[in-house]
Amino acid sequence: MTTDPAPLESRMPPPARPPVPPPPRWAVRAAHVAAWSTVPSGLWRVALVLGVPVGVMEREEILAAFPDDSPLIALAYVLLIGAVAEVASYLTLGLVRPWGEVVPRWIPFLGGRPVERRLAVLAASLGALAVTVLWWVLFFGGLLTSPSPDPGISAGEVLFVAAYAPLLLWGPLLAAVTWSYHRRHTARARL
Repeated sequence: MTTDPAPLESRMPPPARPPVPPPPRWAVRAAHVAAWSTVPSGLWRVALVLGVPVGVMEREEILAAFPDDSPLIALAYVLLIGAVAEVASYLTLGLVRPWGEVVPRWIPFLGGRPVERRLAVLAASLGALAVTVLWWVLFFGGLLTSPSPDPGISAGEVLFVAAYAPLLLWGPLLAAVTWSYHRRHTARARL
């Protein structure tokens, strides 16, 4: 006669973790606005390098900052800056999408693993702080406090501000979406 190796309860797999509650609708919308907030300024920079009159500065002024006044190097630089900003802002969507819960399988070495909640919250919080300080304090704070050579506002300045103003939304929206992500994951951890 054989002995029962273990009670049935000990042979069963541990219960699955409860699912993370879905993100609230406001957080999904805020994440999308944050992701799109970098597009207008990127388009403005590309237009500047391509020679489209944007009013605040001329193409030659920006090309003078590059070796041999090279439009190709300037365009590559502007596209790289835009790509980095777009990728960084696009990561906000991970806080409201499934790939913010589990790393997509196509990513080497990490694919299929759960995203570490604390690391995601820390990285997103630091990102929100960084882009808020960058755009609210350093960029627009400097822009608003610098003396203007002209008493009026030109159409080029209006276009420039319209292209860069959406960046003011990026940090606060990222912070709000991060807070929502943290609350949803904290609620699951308590269950």
